[in-house]
Amino acid sequence: MQLIAYLIIYPFLWLISILPFRLLYAFSDLLYIFIYKIFGYRKRTVKENLNLVFPEKSKEEVNRIMNKFYHHLCDMIVESIKSMTISEAQMKKRYVFTNVEIIRELGKANKSIALMCGHYASWEWIFILQTYIEHRGYAIYKKLANKYFDRLVKRIRAKYNSYLITTKESIAVLQECKNKGELTLNGFNSDQSPKINKAYHWNEFMGIKVPVHTGAEMLAKKLDLAVVFFSVKKVKRGFYETTFKTICENPNEYDDYQITDIYMRLIEKQIHEAPEYYLWTHKRWKHRNKVPEQFR
Repeated sequence: MQLIAYLIIYPFLWLISILPFRLLYAFSDLLYIFIYKIFGYRKRTVKENLNLVFPEKSKEEVNRIMNKFYHHLCDMIVESIKSMTISEAQMKKRYVFTNVEIIRELGKANKSIALMCGHYASWEWIFILQTYIEHRGYAIYKKLANKYFDRLVKRIRAKYNSYLITTKESIAVLQECKNKGELTLNGFNSDQSPKINKAYHWNEFMGIKVPVHTGAEMLAKKLDLAVVFFSVKKVKRGFYETTFKTICENPNEYDDYQITDIYMRLIEKQIHEAPEYYLWTHKRWKHRNKVPEQFR
């Protein structure tokens, strides 16, 4: 069944991916009508999240953010599909790095990197970064249920020397790279909710105490990775500007969870600046009423 689903769906994805951008975003506008106006995909979750973290905002303000968010979400969907066939020149024009020299300087210092970001604005095209630097790129991800689509996503990333590895694979793969003296750039999206039984740290996120993913920090300490945050600004439709900020070069000089907390504050700053670009469809605050006694 997985193969049949792939063979049926893949041609449609490919046809969408070869659309010129003007038509691609026209398709996104159509998708917005179905996802938001007709089906209301996770609309209740989005509204609950926004009301929870922005209690001071009026109903009209929340609705405006929701409307902009769903437009952006649909753009993100079609842009991820566009990754199948977009040229290197197009991607470099549309996904610009303001200070890539930060990554290059860490490379000169023989430092591998834990590159952290939030589910904000756009992270789909970040792998074009590999064309500017010498590090080998890895992204920690959750394997797709359909093995054929999983292979497709891996092929797309591999075009620019960027590779997907699961959380279970990460320590072994990156330790081997370290043993070989190979510099790596390792991407983490760590702002979503961890499983409650694997929550080792709780802190406030957007004013609400929740469990926080700590795997990126722990891996950085284990392998002595510099930790860099990248923030993304949506300049206009289909165009993004990415800026790097070094959180630390020597993670073991920091107390446990201090790096994670700095990272979370940086994401909060982005959200407050333009909340419509955050991924509100996830139930990020679902464990807020389960705070263990020692974290209260």
